[in-house]
Amino acid sequence: MSLLSYLDYAGIALFAATGALAASRKQLDMIGFLFFAVVTGLGGGTVRDIVLGRVPVFWVLNPDYILICCAIGVVVFFTAHLVESRYRLLIWLDAIGLSAYCVMGAAKGLAATGSPTIAIVTGTLTASLGGVLRDLLANEPSVLLRPEIYITAALAGAAVFTAANEFGAPLYAASAIGAIAAFLIRGGALYFGWTFPTYKHKPGRHPDEVM
Repeated sequence: MSLLSYLDYAGIALFAATGALAASRKQLDMIGFLFFAVVTGLGGGTVRDIVLGRVPVFWVLNPDYILICCAIGVVVFFTAHLVESRYRLLIWLDAIGLSAYCVMGAAKGLAATGSPTIAIVTGTLTASLGGVLRDLLANEPSVLLRPEIYITAALAGAAVFTAANEFGAPLYAASAIGAIAAFLIRGGALYFGWTFPTYKHKPGRHPDEVM
């Protein structure tokens, strides 16, 4: 398999694991674990393919992706109790998955359109949407609403990969530096609490107050 194929499988497996861990926090049954693993693992790539007009989407053409997500769901179902802090593991696995998947999404966008701009958008979308869907389904605080940098890490990784590719770097080198850039930013945000300045002015009023 090519390097991008390994990144694709790795990103999907890691996101599937975070989905299954979210299911464990909600104490769901085996079907719940499988559902969360599949939706989280395949959600971002599915939307990416639809946006790019690549239908049938990737997991319809290659059902191995579904089997990988299901296998991860089963493994987590029987092992999640061994982890002391499942939420900490979840967010760090999410960081690694984001790093791999932003590069994979950018590569697919670039291959489909030849546009660096679209590559960065598809890389960011692919890497971030799975986590958003997971948190929405689990009724957990969304990763987008956490104070630490998240979307920017995916965007930076996709941008670094795309720039390196445009400057003629070999695929393995462009992929590696893109994934490393994304992980350093997201990992640093988790470890050091990096954030951007937030909106400090008067908050919006509740809808009932303006009706």
